[in-house]
Amino acid sequence: MTSYLIGLIGSGIGPSLSPALHEQEAAELGLRYLYRRLDLDVLGRPAAEVLEAARLAGFDGLNVTHPAKQQLLGRLDELSPEAAALGAVNTVVFDGGRAIGHNTDTTGFAGSLSRGLPDAAMESVLLLGAGGAGAAVGHALLSLGTGTLHVHDVDADRAATLVSALCERFGAGRAVVGDLGALRFADGLVHATPTGMANYPGSPVPASALRPELWVADIVYRPLETDLLRAAAARGCRVLHGGGMVVLQAADSFRLFTGVEPDAERMLRHFRELAALEGKAVYARG
Repeated sequence: MTSYLIGLIGSGIGPSLSPALHEQEAAELGLRYLYRRLDLDVLGRPAAEVLEAARLAGFDGLNVTHPAKQQLLGRLDELSPEAAALGAVNTVVFDGGRAIGHNTDTTGFAGSLSRGLPDAAMESVLLLGAGGAGAAVGHALLSLGTGTLHVHDVDADRAATLVSALCERFGAGRAVVGDLGALRFADGLVHATPTGMANYPGSPVPASALRPELWVADIVYRPLETDLLRAAAARGCRVLHGGGMVVLQAADSFRLFTGVEPDAERMLRHFRELAALEGKAVYARG
């Protein structure tokens, strides 16, 4: 039986559902597959050191999450075209000692949005967060046909850098630096920062700024019902949690790690089962 050793690098990843998602799908496909958490907070080592330790230990691949998606770029031997365009990686495949970076967040988010809010208006969308996840979401939104993407980040330089990269790829004027004022006229809001995660409670947007005509998507999935989504639903907005994105990006990563095609629908069903066991509310089908 073919075997794989996979890891997840990030901070505060103890509650992550990625190990269960990957290992269950591998079992369904008859693969021996061990998925290990490499929590930077627990290990007390920088992401670059953990990457090299995993390489030496014989790992076949790694998933990468906050805050390491951009930190590892200079430590990799090669980047896929998508990862290079985004300036962030969420998947690393070890091949003959070489570490190759990929990004499956873009396809994961695009697939989740298309499934969960298939008829969402996208003439104007506000994106909160210009880090690694925000970059992936921004590229996904413009690839799906967003007319103008307004990018807001507490780090103005980071927002400007992402806007420049998006305009270079998709055309001048397709992305602009924005602020919460865009909520007065935007069709949609996508939240791509750690705010709302178990370790970073709260909402990045005052409830009073949310209009019923607005759709709201959050990439956070632990918890599924973030403060932002709860407030948006109460204001009459259509909402989408981060579960679909995490599952679909996991399916794409699984394919890269193994060369085997996973059953994404089965993985989505398994995620819903795991979420139900935790008693989490599900706002939109992923």
